[in-house]
Amino acid sequence: MKAKVFVTLKPGVLDPQGKAIHHSAELLGFGNIADVRQGKYFEVEVNGGATAKEAREAAERLAKDVLANPVIEDYKVELEA
Repeated sequence: MKAKVFVTLKPGVLDPQGKAIHHSAELLGFGNIADVRQGKYFEVEVNGGATAKEAREAAERLAKDVLANPVIEDYKVELEA
């Protein structure tokens, strides 16, 4: 089973990398883009014997304790069979 973990900055947290990407996009002619926020994406393979509940709990714990900084980042976990 695969867990997909999306980590993004919380609203209100400054995102200089997102601003730089937005500026570059404008220079390339993408004038209709209002804002860019960057984030991280992880694919975590969970042992085959785990139930969906166990896989989600493991991925949630990994995201909270290792992959995201809960002070400035949010995370979302999706499971893929």
